[in-house]
This record gives sequence, C-alpha cells and structure tokens, in this order.
Amino acid sequence: MDKVNLKAEAVKAMANAYSPYSRFKVGAAVLTEAGHIFSGCNVENISFGLTTCAERNAIAQAIVSEGPGMKLREVFVTNHNEIGVAGACSPCGACRQVLAEFSSPSTIVHYPGETGDIETTAEKLLPDSFRF
Repeated sequence: MDKVNLKAEAVKAMANAYSPYSRFKVGAAVLTEAGHIFSGCNVENISFGLTTCAERNAIAQAIVSEGPGMKLREVFVTNHNEIGVAGACSPCGACRQVLAEFSSPSTIVHYPGETGDIETTAEKLLPDSFRF
C-alpha cells in the first residue's frame, strides 16, 4: 500500500464527515500491520465534547475487525474547511494518545502541513505518551 492510496481512502471517508458546527471535515485512513485499511471521519455533536475525531473512528473500525491486539503501520489524516480547502492540522492530543496506544515506534503518520503533507511517527507526535 502506498501513501497515495491511503490518502485516497482518507479523502473518501472525509466526504461522510458530520461537521455542521465547525464545517471542518476530517478523514483518516489507517493501515494495520495485517495489511488492512480502515477509515473514519469526524462526527460532531451539538455537545461538542461528545465529538469523535476521524483518527479515533478509523482506529475503532480496525479494532472491531482485527481485535484489540491490532497494531498500526501507517496513518493518513486529511481535512477540508468550510470552503473546501485543506488546512494545516495535526492530530489532536486525544488522537495522539490513541495513536500511541496502537502504534509501534515505526508507525508513520501523515497529516496536512502549511506547505504540504507532513510525515512523522506516532512516537514523535507524542514522545511522552501515557503508559502504565
């Protein structure tokens, strides 16, 4: 799986985003170590704290299908604002922690930056993630 195909899956998921309050659509696609792709979009709620991010929805889909031992190989996040333009936006803190939970040190994460897509690792996004 190349990152172009993974990005295409994230874009496809983004089309289903429910974002009537922020008008900020987000899509994510995850590639598991088993070689499967799962996607998710953001789902807002009028009680904004109940909103679920695209990354966490994609990871939940992977867990439903592969089980709690699932590990991520690669993640792609994309977005569009209210005028349909992608903007720089890294995963939020909650998503970073969930990514850390299901990633290995080599898990690659792509997200929109100011001048194009940024490629990093889940570990670099949250170097001191919560662990027991």
